[in-house]
Amino acid sequence: MSSDFQPPPKSLSILASVGGVVTAVIAIAGFNFWSGQLSRSSLEKPEISTSQAASQPKESIQSTPFTAQETETIAKLDATSVVLPGEPIAPNQLTIAITPYVAPGAGSLTKEEIATARQAWSYFQRNWNDETGLVNSVDRFASVTMWDQAAAIAALVSARELNIVPAAEFEAKMTKMLKTLASLPLYKEELPNKVYNAKTLIPVNYGQLEKREEIGWSAIDLGRMAIWLKIVGAKYPQMRSLSNDVWKHWQVKRLTKNGQMYGTAIIKGKEQYNQEGRLGYENYAAYGLKLWGLDVKKALDYQSHTAFVNLYGQGIPYDRRDYKKSEANNYVLSEPYILDGIETGFQALPKAYADRILAAQESRYQATKQLTAVTEDNLDRAPYFVYSSLFVNGEPWATITDTRQQRNDLRFLSAKASVGWHMLYNTAYTRQLFDFVQANLKSKDGWYNGFYESLRQPNKALTANNNGVILESLLYKQVGQPLTVWAGVKRSNKLN
Repeated sequence: MSSDFQPPPKSLSILASVGGVVTAVIAIAGFNFWSGQLSRSSLEKPEISTSQAASQPKESIQSTPFTAQETETIAKLDATSVVLPGEPIAPNQLTIAITPYVAPGAGSLTKEEIATARQAWSYFQRNWNDETGLVNSVDRFASVTMWDQAAAIAALVSARELNIVPAAEFEAKMTKMLKTLASLPLYKEELPNKVYNAKTLIPVNYGQLEKREEIGWSAIDLGRMAIWLKIVGAKYPQMRSLSNDVWKHWQVKRLTKNGQMYGTAIIKGKEQYNQEGRLGYENYAAYGLKLWGLDVKKALDYQSHTAFVNLYGQGIPYDRRDYKKSEANNYVLSEPYILDGIETGFQALPKAYADRILAAQESRYQATKQLTAVTEDNLDRAPYFVYSSLFVNGEPWATITDTRQQRNDLRFLSAKASVGWHMLYNTAYTRQLFDFVQANLKSKDGWYNGFYESLRQPNKALTANNNGVILESLLYKQVGQPLTVWAGVKRSNKLN
């Protein structure tokens, strides 16, 4: 644990667990609003289950939930897959590549991939707010975080470059969005509040749309936004001044302290100022702040707090700063590694880490016959948001809430993780993941978030982040370069 880390009180664990990524959880109340609107079709059985090879997507098989015996068998395999300490990665593989990584198979999209992109864009057409240019984080609920708004920027850029949106529409939408971000009412006139009403711009709490409430800001959310502001400003010169205006509107020096990232929260009426992030999201978001010249040297350090655990024979990295010492959950998730690869070419984290994390999920599939691509996301039922992890707080393959309630019964294959891994690696296994998404998770309003492993039915939540990551993954394949490189974002060769 860093000497600069300030352990938050237990009531703050939701805010410190992975930093601002938690702020993608828009509102249990919000989900209560729209989950009641779901049709009975949410209980329909899909064509196939995750235990079937995705190369046979049209074969209809029995898709009843797992029996208690099946659940117990998989749980035993997962539990016995663990070996501590795990196999570390050789030091010569732990350097950030001088030349950013470019995935195999990069190039023009197939017809199927173009259709996938168009399907993802339909979410944003349905959830764009013309009054502000902001996008609902969750389908038909007008609440938004900066993490999800960054996903909307990624989606709009991708839709333009994939010829889904014409140039005039792109410029109008991006201009509106950036002007709004440059004039948001800020928490204490410093930085964006964690949540806003996407129609009125009122700062709100999770699940609320009308009551003005300032609840703090997230450095990790703004780190992702920082990357996309740089991409837009570098790729589209006519937008550069607008993207700069957004950054200038914010008191960004408050985001860092002693080389680490800090966010705020209101606990019992008092402001808490706490270090944010664990291995993965911490490094990814810090890279975004580094692009704007902030001091994030400690946050970018991917070795000081890293240990390894073997899962199904693969030594994966995890952050040894777990909740017992810090009240912060040390989730190991797919998404930060996918975003780092797609956007920076593994400039925040070594590609060797991502290699192991994908390999462990493939090894689990070989052992259990359950296609595995896990990360955090919204659910279409209580508790409405979980972290489906490879390893967290000493537990393998655990799916938990931010308050550490275990919900392995709701582990799901993630659509965004499946598509992202495939665009990055293009292997036989990632092809199975991609094909499974095509066969099971399409809706008329975008891509569903995932597929429940033991329930054998889709997780029918629809979100900006899921569809945004899918779009930017497809753009990455088409342009054949990490998106910051493609856009011409200048990189710093030193740690600030």
